[in-house]
Amino acid sequence: MARADRPALTPAATGGPLSTDSARRAVEAVWRIESARIVGALARFTGDFELAEDVAQEAVAEALVTWARDGAPANPVNWLLATARRRAIDSFRRRSALDERYAMLAGQLAEGEASSGAAAPSGRSDDLPWDPDRVDDDVLALMFVACHPVLSPEARVALTLRAVGGLSSEEIARASLVPVPTLQARITRAKKTIVAAGVPFELPPSEERRERLGGVLTVLYVIFTEGSTATTGDRLLRPDLAYEALRLARMLAALLPDEPEAYGLLALFELTAARFPARTGPDGEAVLLEDQDRRLWDRSAIRRGLAAIGRASAVGRGLGPYGLQAAIAACHASASSVPTTDWERVVLLYEALGRVAPSPVVELNRAVAIAMANGPQQALAIVDELAVSGHLSGSYLLPSVRGELLVRLGRTAEARVELELAARLCRNVRERSVLLRKAAALA
Repeated sequence: MARADRPALTPAATGGPLSTDSARRAVEAVWRIESARIVGALARFTGDFELAEDVAQEAVAEALVTWARDGAPANPVNWLLATARRRAIDSFRRRSALDERYAMLAGQLAEGEASSGAAAPSGRSDDLPWDPDRVDDDVLALMFVACHPVLSPEARVALTLRAVGGLSSEEIARASLVPVPTLQARITRAKKTIVAAGVPFELPPSEERRERLGGVLTVLYVIFTEGSTATTGDRLLRPDLAYEALRLARMLAALLPDEPEAYGLLALFELTAARFPARTGPDGEAVLLEDQDRRLWDRSAIRRGLAAIGRASAVGRGLGPYGLQAAIAACHASASSVPTTDWERVVLLYEALGRVAPSPVVELNRAVAIAMANGPQQALAIVDELAVSGHLSGSYLLPSVRGELLVRLGRTAEARVELELAARLCRNVRERSVLLRKAAALA
C-alpha cells in the first residue's frame, strides 16, 4: 500500500491515558496495517529475522501498557520501531559486548531517537528511523523470506500470515485448523530453519526473483482459496482469511508492477471476492451460482479485477495460470446470468489453462464448461476418464460434477448415488447440505 493510501492511524498524541480497551484497539490497528513494514525494517537493521519478529512483539506488548498509561504517541509506528530497536540492542548486548552490529544499531538509534513519539522531532518533520526509499523493498523482502523454498508449504502459509499479515497465533491457528501450540511450534521451527539455512534478509537477485515469485503467489493463492471456500467446518466462507490474502496481493502487485502474474492473482482475488455477498443466504447456507442475486455482487471489486487483468495483459508476456483463471472469473462477472455467460470462451480459457498448468481439477472444470456450452454427454466422457485415472479419488468434486451431469442426462438413480457419495466425502457442512438436498430431490 502506497504511503498516500494508508489511513491515518493516530493523528496526534491523545494527551492523556487511554482505557485498556482503547489502547489495545490502537495497538491492533497499527500492527495490522504496519506490521510488515515494522518487521521488515527491523530485519534489515538486525540481519536476524527471528530477532526482528521477537522484538517487534515485545514492543507491541510494551505499547499495550505504556499507551494505556501515557496515551498514544503522535507517531505510533516510530514509537514501536524505536522500542523494538532498543530491545534488539539489549539482545546484542547480552550476546556479546560492543561488537560491530551493536555499534551500528546504537548509532542508528541515536539518529532516530527523536521519532519515538515521546517528543516532537527537531530538525525534520518526518524523521523516520528507516530509509523511506527502502520501505517497499523491506516488505517485499519479508514476503520472499516468509515464502522461502527451505520451508514446508504449511510453514510458508503460517509465517506469511504472521510476519507479513500481522495475524496473531490464535487467528492463524483458526485459519489452519490446528491447535495454537501446534501453530506456534510450526512458526518457531520456520524461523529456526531460516536462521539455520542462512537465508539473508534481502530481495533475491533479479535473475532469481521471478523463479521464486511463484512460491509467494502460491502461498497467497492457498490462503485465499481456503477463505473463499472453507475445506471444513460449518461456514462456507472465511472472509477474514480471503480478505487478508487480497490485501497482501494488492501489496505485492504494487511492489512488482512489471510482473503480470502478480496482477493476474490480484484480479482473480478481486473478481472472486466480488461474489461473496451473494454466495451465502441469511442463515449462512450456500447459494449456488445460478441462484445468486447478482445485484449483490460488488461492482467496485469487479472493476478493480478487470483493471488488474488489463494491467497483466499490458505487460506483454501473456497471461499465466492466475491471469487465465482471472479471465474465467471475468466471464462470470460480466454476465447477467448463467445462461448468458460466454461458455465457449470459458472452454477456450480452460483449454489454455490446461496447457500452461495442467491438473485434474482444471480438467474437471473444463468438463463443466463444456457441459454448459455443448451439453452433458461430451462432458461426462471427460469426467469418466478422470474417474478411471484415479487422480481425484477421495475428492468430493468429481462425484458432485458427475452427479450433476447424470441429472441432466435423466439418469437420476445413478445421479443420486454420485451426489450421496460426494456428500460423504465433503467436509464442509454447508456444501454437504447442498449435495444432500440435491440427492434427496431425486428420490
